[in-house]
Amino acid sequence: MTSISKLIFGAVEPNDGLRYAPGVHSRPIVVWNVTPACNLACAHCYAANGEGAASVLSTDEAKRVIEDLAAWRVPVLLFSGGEPFCRPDIRELSEYAKGKGLRVTFSTNGTLIDDETADWLACLGTGYVGISIDGTEKMHDAFRRKEGAYAASVAAIRRLVARGVKVGLRVTMTRLNVEAIPDIFRLMRAERVPRICLYHLVYTGRGQTLAGSDLSAAERRAALDTIIAETERAFAEGNPVEVLTVDNHCDGPYLYLKRPSERLMSLLKLNGGNSSGAGIACISWDGTVYPDQFWRNHPVGNVRERPFSEIWGNPPHGSLLDLLRHKKDFVKGRCRSCRWLDVCGGNFRARGEAATGDIWGEDPSCYL
Repeated sequence: MTSISKLIFGAVEPNDGLRYAPGVHSRPIVVWNVTPACNLACAHCYAANGEGAASVLSTDEAKRVIEDLAAWRVPVLLFSGGEPFCRPDIRELSEYAKGKGLRVTFSTNGTLIDDETADWLACLGTGYVGISIDGTEKMHDAFRRKEGAYAASVAAIRRLVARGVKVGLRVTMTRLNVEAIPDIFRLMRAERVPRICLYHLVYTGRGQTLAGSDLSAAERRAALDTIIAETERAFAEGNPVEVLTVDNHCDGPYLYLKRPSERLMSLLKLNGGNSSGAGIACISWDGTVYPDQFWRNHPVGNVRERPFSEIWGNPPHGSLLDLLRHKKDFVKGRCRSCRWLDVCGGNFRARGEAATGDIWGEDPSCYL
């Protein structure tokens, strides 16, 4: 993640220690796709909706994973899916994780968060609930393939904000919705939402079918200019929101070129860019561990066979996890000689592989 608000204004943000501090990738943020089930069929979903339900970790198995994550002191546990609130025991698992001292967060479409669920999330003391919004109402419902999805998600946002639960918007940018970025920021202001994450499309899962609608280099630069302008407007109006872009690590160098400063560059060097296989991890519903939640064709272990802490903490020499932690030695093409390699980290390997067939190939989303 690239914090536009942090890099421009030096804002103190809750996850500074996970992004801009020495040793930021010593323990990963764990994205746990706890179920393949979902009540929607979103066009850009990276996970296979509805597949593999028979192999989902049981409640007891999941609790053992939580015990291991807690003992290993991972900084954040993000429940995702599918749709995490489609899992019948999600509350039991969340409460168990919270009781073990883990910071519990959620990535959800929001449509299943009614008043009672919002009350429960407030009582749980969840660290954060990210709700996906894909543009205007018409755009969002088209992406989500369900009329009324936008209204349900906005209603969930209002319920959470009213209860003091930190909520953020999650946006995946394509040519189909990039023009709506100002509209999404207007929604953010109107609903008093303190955080927004704008994702660059990754060509995995159903997202492969949208690769032809991905932004060109010029469109991507224009989108970043809009995001920067909206961030500056928020701060100028006395509303210091948290604005992040995700899954395209050349956003940092681009911001530096627009707003050069030693402070900004020092933060980028501390962050180091892409952290797949080091600072971000994924556990799937069947216990398979991946380098990140998008790169699901490269399993690196399974928690049914070895604890996550062993899989992640002791990768064999020459294994994918080991190589990813030295990826700057292996990336190819213009990445290899790029002056921004130390602060970008070679960008997103899943997208590079999807485009070139080579895990070390160039990421086509680089627009520098």
